[in-house]
Amino acid sequence: MSKGICLTPHRLIAMSNTRQPHDYIDTHDALELVCAQLANKSYIAIDTEFLRERTYRPELCLVQIKAEEVLVCIDTIAIDDISPLIELLLNPNIVKVLHAASQDLEIFHLLSKGRVPAPIFDTQLAAPLLGYNEQIGYGNLVKDMLGVELSKAQTRADWTRRPLSDNQIEYALDDVIYLEQLYTKMHDELTERGRLEWLAPEFAEWENPAKYDQPAKLRWLKVRNIQRYKGEALACIQALTEWREIKARELNRPRNWLIKDDVLCSIAQMRPDSIDELSHIRGLDKKSRDRFGSEITRIVKEASKKTPEPAPPFVKKQKLNAANLARVALLSAWAHHLAAKLDINASILAPQKLLENCVTQGCGDALAGWREPLLLSDFTGILSGKHAVATDARGLTLRASQES
Repeated sequence: MSKGICLTPHRLIAMSNTRQPHDYIDTHDALELVCAQLANKSYIAIDTEFLRERTYRPELCLVQIKAEEVLVCIDTIAIDDISPLIELLLNPNIVKVLHAASQDLEIFHLLSKGRVPAPIFDTQLAAPLLGYNEQIGYGNLVKDMLGVELSKAQTRADWTRRPLSDNQIEYALDDVIYLEQLYTKMHDELTERGRLEWLAPEFAEWENPAKYDQPAKLRWLKVRNIQRYKGEALACIQALTEWREIKARELNRPRNWLIKDDVLCSIAQMRPDSIDELSHIRGLDKKSRDRFGSEITRIVKEASKKTPEPAPPFVKKQKLNAANLARVALLSAWAHHLAAKLDINASILAPQKLLENCVTQGCGDALAGWREPLLLSDFTGILSGKHAVATDARGLTLRASQES
């Protein structure tokens, strides 16, 4: 193992011209060594390269890790047993730093047989608390916070092919070199502003294994406009979506490669009882019909005799009346004033749905966690008429209402 440049935590600088030495890990023995070295770190910055266009399960191709002097690319295609990596990721004493963590955590959930790395720090979730846009992309965050423009040349690279080019490896390493710098800078700023603990509920949600469990039996709930279907058609959709999910996992192919949702719903509505009738379903290709036709018609026949699970009721969004729209606008104006003062993205501080809930349900139910001390007193005062929103030379201000 080669040693990289030792960087003191929280004092990292952008290395656009001088790259830190790295190791390419493609054997089990080397993986064990580097994971033992990383096991003593307080955090590790992680990114992955994977493909899932042709498979049900994402195909993990590369894992990049950066922690102080350690910078590695782990070739998960070349290594049959990556259990040392899984053990490292599940170490509760190490913060796993990621950006837009959901897909990476889904992969690790699959590889670890139902467990999720924790604790995590997601720089995308943290960014709005420092004034950056919600859902900001990694490249834009690196540019805005570190002043570094990242290359996009390898965005569409095929990460399953070997050997990887030097440009591919450089592109992959940038994703963790600057991720570590984002983390240390964000950690310091959030700590200084007393906001680090605000993120705990957000991170806990992504650390929950239930978020990544997808029971095949419940897949029908994901079908668009499922409330339109009743009786036998609904029963058939429920049975067919469960069968398709199980079959997709078994074959490791995208579910829509087997049968698309709209075709599946057409089958459920027409309920063909033979392969010949199945051939009249528009959108069902011959290959799928020949391969799965007997199973499909059998499932349709059996499901047609069953009582379906009730579909969730369609909830039509209630339009706010003019008075409540005005109240929402008033709260929104004050929230934007506070957001600018606190240097927090306004859409995170007070999302539109939260404002509407405050008006229609009361702020006590709508506000929770870190937002409560920032908004509750002001919002309840405005809605009760005790406070009036006024303007002055500095912008907006709250004044005691003359009617209170």
